[in-house]
Amino acid sequence: MFKISLLLILLIAPGAWAQNPSVQLSEQLHTFLEGAGVNDPAIHDAFWADELVYTSSNGTRFGKHQLMKSVNETGKLSPQEVDTRYHANNIDIRLLQQVAVLNFTLVAVSPENQVISKYLNSGVFIWRDNRWQAVNWQATTMPMDH
Repeated sequence: MFKISLLLILLIAPGAWAQNPSVQLSEQLHTFLEGAGVNDPAIHDAFWADELVYTSSNGTRFGKHQLMKSVNETGKLSPQEVDTRYHANNIDIRLLQQVAVLNFTLVAVSPENQVISKYLNSGVFIWRDNRWQAVNWQATTMPMDH
């Protein structure tokens, strides 16, 4: 009886995961990449935590406010304006209770399906408001011969 009660408490507890946390974060990443590919401000706002520290591949570091300012200034792109698609390869997720560490290879592809660039990306996520949010992000340009 104790095991059943504990299971019920865990299932209805606030913030309980609806599915496997790794699957959920992986799906959230794919959704984010689709939305970020068209510069969707709502997708960016939901993905990045307010206390984000973002280190870009060009060596600059900034927070969510600066990132969102740039996203909002550019605005959402129409399908005709999109010249690069992004997808994630080699996704590795490490769960540490309410924290997740995400590592993956970000691949940028042209409309002709040519790989334009690759990045080694790492993110630290916290589970908040029934979703994962990135509090730290690191992007490193990857040599094209890898």
